[in-house]
Amino acid sequence: MPDSNAGESRPVLAFLTSHWLSTLGSALVTIAGCSWLFLVVLHAGGRTPNPYVGILIVFAIPAIFFAGLILIPIGSWLARRRIQAGLAQAPSRTAALRSLAFFFVTMTVVNVVIASQVTYRAVTHMESDQFCGQSCHVMKPQFMANRRSVHRNVACVECHIVPGAAGFLEAKMNGTRQLFEVTFNDYPRPVPSGLQSIHLASSTETCEECHSRAVDLGSPLRVISKFKDDEANTPIQTVLVMNVGGGRSGGIHGAHLGPGVQIRYRADSTRQTISSVEYSNAGTHETRTYAVSGAAVSGAKGSGAQEFLMQCADCHNRQGHGFEQPGDAVDGAIAAGQIPIGLPFARKTAIEILKASASNDSGIPAAFTAFYQQKYPDIAAKRANDIGNAGKTLQSLYDRNVFPDLGVKWGAYPNNLGHADNAGCFRCHDENHATPQKKTISQDCSLCHNPLAVEETSPAIMKSLGLDQKISQLLKQ
Repeated sequence: MPDSNAGESRPVLAFLTSHWLSTLGSALVTIAGCSWLFLVVLHAGGRTPNPYVGILIVFAIPAIFFAGLILIPIGSWLARRRIQAGLAQAPSRTAALRSLAFFFVTMTVVNVVIASQVTYRAVTHMESDQFCGQSCHVMKPQFMANRRSVHRNVACVECHIVPGAAGFLEAKMNGTRQLFEVTFNDYPRPVPSGLQSIHLASSTETCEECHSRAVDLGSPLRVISKFKDDEANTPIQTVLVMNVGGGRSGGIHGAHLGPGVQIRYRADSTRQTISSVEYSNAGTHETRTYAVSGAAVSGAKGSGAQEFLMQCADCHNRQGHGFEQPGDAVDGAIAAGQIPIGLPFARKTAIEILKASASNDSGIPAAFTAFYQQKYPDIAAKRANDIGNAGKTLQSLYDRNVFPDLGVKWGAYPNNLGHADNAGCFRCHDENHATPQKKTISQDCSLCHNPLAVEETSPAIMKSLGLDQKISQLLKQ
């Protein structure tokens, strides 16, 4: 006669194999444990993946693990009750060992499959830009802006996550915080920039993996094409020789990030209002502190501002996620032929419509069409297709720059590169930051660029460069 208490002499075996709930719990525990170890070993060193990997490690996998731990004793208790009630018999030692061996073989195969396929694919997806920008609605504006940038083929994690174990832990904590904010609809609108939230990795660990501050970039030529607000949408060009430089050659990069040069500054959290600047040069042993009158100098306590070490992203702050102003967006569309230059007052009307639009709806094309139907009925009839396509272009310009539900409006994210639409360079180069000896941070234009033409119609330099023909083709539209 089988011994109904046989299971008591082999509690571990009976504990794991006496009921299907116990078996299921054991399976969940082993799967969660192996997956957790796989993720930690894979991502604890080297460049850290998307911060949302922390969701798996901190929440999902532990939840499965503890669910398994709860099921094991429940299954054991149910099995004991069935045995005591005479509805089942305790498994023999041979049967328990056989079940246990089968269980371990099966779980080994399952965990190998999970580790090599399921977990890998999940992590790979969470490392992708699509997961950052499309799976998370909150980051849609940043994702769409990135698709238009020169860094569109650089993965988000390459710039936003610091390599190594420390970066891994910080990313995991940030990912967890973001999860809670999105879950409880408590995230800021608009989402702060990386610099403002202090969650952007230092450019020495990201940008400078590809771009060296020691390289002399010389003096590249920049041509800025814009259009007037007159009836003819008259094209005008600004042609600049940019003194970019770099390394020991001076120029913009050399002056700010050259060998031995270090610049610290104090500013508000947005880094748009800079109260003081400290310049030091180890090569010349110079140290100068510039401050706005009445502002606390760099390093002073209780000034109400934070101190930062200048890096690439302080000026190139929207390099991967640039948003356009209405004027720039329309100028670009006209230059690309998406809005015909031959439509009277096309630029002026387009900008007014974009600025007046309060919601992301289909009213923009209709408003553009209505302008020509009312003011230029003959043109509206003859060029209906051109006007309709131009209206659709305006709608697309709006859709990629304005996201009302996320608090992203025109100009929501200042661009510090230059000084056309935002203070940019003039945050420091305003002649208001001065040393105790009254030496100021110069605003001399020639420090950064030499103008060959400034908002001129048909400047001679364009003909010399052979670019005048492009403008002629544009005027035929």
